[in-house]
Amino acid sequence: MAEAELQELNEQFGMPNKDLEPDVVSELRSIMRMHSLSVQDLYFKWESYSIKMDMDGNSLSVESLRALKQDIQDALERSNRAHQVHIKSEKRLGGTPRNLVKNTGDVYGMLEGMVPSTPGNGRLNKSASTRRNPLETPSMTRVKGNIPSSSPDLKSPLRIEKQLDSMNIVSGASFNDRLNPGEVIEVLNEHLKPPEHPLAPYAEARIKLNAASDLKKLGYKTLAMKSSEASEILDDRIDEFLGLVKDHKQIDESEFGSAASQSTTEIVAVGRIASDSSEGKLNAASVVLETSRRTGGGRRIPLNLEKLHSRYQFFPGQIAAFRGINSSGKEFVVHEVLEMPLLPNAASTAAAIETHRDRLRGGPDAMDSDDEPAPLNVLIGSGPYSADDNLDFEPLHTLCSQAADTCADALILTGPFIDADHPLIATGDFDLPEDAGVDGDTATMSTVFKYLISPAINRLVASNPNITILLIPSVRDVVDKHVSWPQDLILRKDLGLPKAARIVGNPMTLFVNEMLLGISSQDILWDLRHEELVGGRTAEPNFSARAPKYLIEQRHYFPVFPPVDRQKLPKVGTADGLPTGAMLDTSYLKLGEMMDVRPDVMIVPSALPPFAKVVESVLVINPGYISKRRGAGTYARMALFPLKVTDQDLGAGGMVHHKVFERARVEITRI
Repeated sequence: MAEAELQELNEQFGMPNKDLEPDVVSELRSIMRMHSLSVQDLYFKWESYSIKMDMDGNSLSVESLRALKQDIQDALERSNRAHQVHIKSEKRLGGTPRNLVKNTGDVYGMLEGMVPSTPGNGRLNKSASTRRNPLETPSMTRVKGNIPSSSPDLKSPLRIEKQLDSMNIVSGASFNDRLNPGEVIEVLNEHLKPPEHPLAPYAEARIKLNAASDLKKLGYKTLAMKSSEASEILDDRIDEFLGLVKDHKQIDESEFGSAASQSTTEIVAVGRIASDSSEGKLNAASVVLETSRRTGGGRRIPLNLEKLHSRYQFFPGQIAAFRGINSSGKEFVVHEVLEMPLLPNAASTAAAIETHRDRLRGGPDAMDSDDEPAPLNVLIGSGPYSADDNLDFEPLHTLCSQAADTCADALILTGPFIDADHPLIATGDFDLPEDAGVDGDTATMSTVFKYLISPAINRLVASNPNITILLIPSVRDVVDKHVSWPQDLILRKDLGLPKAARIVGNPMTLFVNEMLLGISSQDILWDLRHEELVGGRTAEPNFSARAPKYLIEQRHYFPVFPPVDRQKLPKVGTADGLPTGAMLDTSYLKLGEMMDVRPDVMIVPSALPPFAKVVESVLVINPGYISKRRGAGTYARMALFPLKVTDQDLGAGGMVHHKVFERARVEITRI
């Protein structure tokens, strides 16, 4: 038992090819004994603690584990005190809690005396009445002395600190005081030398975009999901994979059957992994296989995984194919897990590749040059773009400055831009710049975007007119009226964006020259990390390699179903601390599928530590968040070297695989 536990600790907490130190193992076991935690539960607490403290999750030491132990103990004591202390409502010295004040619009208890029905000194804020209706756009007028301003010249450190404490906002170090800005923390394909940046922008754009996704289909009507349509979508997905397995493995149709039907013959069963309980995490005892209505009447059957000898990895929503037998009628005994067929690699004609190479030369004057074209310079950043204690968007301005200074060819920005989970946005009490000249009580969130987000992008385009900028929304973007995923693009009217900035859907697949790029701003990696069931002898112990393979095998940007409960997601700075969540529209999940081929590059931002990896010939990039709740985050820079086409390729006129994973240098960098 002890050896199995040690192996699991090394798999969860250890580094590749390096076991944990004995004193670290001892400290981990001490925490597990003290709080009755499993290895998996302890790892989740360690991840949450690392994110909260803005520290590297891989920096495991005795000191950091003792700090984690103290943090768990403090949280337990606070929870016990909360159950024991009786809160009296007759006398209140601080802000009134939200659940004790009715119909005042006082989200954080900060407007005491500022709105009707709230105790105070007899003062009333007339403009606050506009915040009573939760469906209206919040007012952005500053309530002086009570709400922190985002204007740098009006910040008082003492006042701000008190106000942040009352709003449950995590205050971190100033952005200008961040540690190690510009430090490269990970490099993929280090053997490729970093290119020298041009002294001036190119005369012409070096990128041509072509959409591979149908944007019109993303404009569906939200909040109109029908259970019959949703169930058909889920059923069709099982049946589609059954056909794929049949063709790929060349299995006769007579070998397929229902895992839920009793039989003494070994069959091949295809279905969806699920749990027999709506609560708790998927485990070997609770895992069931859900059949489609066509193959098994939609029934669920428990899976017996003993004969796999801990060599398995599953998650809820995964479409899986098994060989096995159900001789008892009570469970399906799995003998073998069949691998799902992968989509083919992306490829282009040799003539098309040569056209893109010519475009990389940057203008007609350089077309006849025999020199090798310079590689594409692509910067990738993901929101949120401001820490909890301000709306200055300094990380976004810094990233745009980096793009301008290095004459970047493309800047890819994923949402959220105006984050619904940001505490200052949630209250609606913050300032627009003084030069905006807009009435705060009539401004909309499009106005906020125009004066807080667009200026940085406009300055970048002014310095580099031929840059290509892509904006991908998030379900947390308050500026977008499309509230579910898959998500339609944000209407650019009134946003003040330049023509070089293009807004696309979420998820989105498009060609950047010959490179096929897939992007989704939905944090699927967090959901997979906290919902997957992994055996002790799995073939791939590294999660950052397992998770992208899940997406590639399932051919979907969000294959988890149902999505993770909001209680398990990273806490945010709003009153209840609950994030927005996945916001899936099941009826349109087919719009989240990959196209007919694998993407060359897949961008999947996540709250988990950033990485860049090659999985099944796909370059997978998690740039991390550019701003965390307490301070600065990370972004990714990709240098894509041109593809060389031989005379034989040109003469044959056949298809040439892009092989982006071999010719792209990716750097994960601190902003």
